[in-house]
Amino acid sequence: MLAPFSLVLTRIAILLGFHKPKPLFSKAEEQEIVTAIAAAEETTSAEIRVHISHKTKYTDVMIEAKATFDRLGMHKTEERNGILLFLVPANKQFAILGDVGINSKVLPNAWDDIRDRMQSHFKQQQFKEGVLFGIHQAGALLSQYFQPRLTNPNELSNEISTDA
Repeated sequence: MLAPFSLVLTRIAILLGFHKPKPLFSKAEEQEIVTAIAAAEETTSAEIRVHISHKTKYTDVMIEAKATFDRLGMHKTEERNGILLFLVPANKQFAILGDVGINSKVLPNAWDDIRDRMQSHFKQQQFKEGVLFGIHQAGALLSQYFQPRLTNPNELSNEISTDA
């Protein structure tokens, strides 16, 4: 008799958002991603962030990515050259969002190949590989427009952020 009650409580907890989502990456994979961000940022003055959202009620992933971009303070970089890889695993969605400094120099379709190749990895359940590809390619693209400065401070955290 206790098992059905426990199941009901579990379902209620999930519906109310009290469950802990399964991590998308292991600790070792997270460290690999953080290391890749640091390496990419050595080639450019741009700042790269990865955010994992576990919310599921998004109607427009770009609106949520922009809200997260602002909440993380990514618009506060000196050259306005932050870029966010925003992942929503529960909805199988993601967005690549750049600040105004990036958007003023990089053509919007320059991101299409990066997006498509990341999506190809994600469809094969290769999430780490997709994110690493996105980081590497974003760093390579941004290094063409934003050379590293003599003193190239790390203006934003390289850690993966999450809303869970």
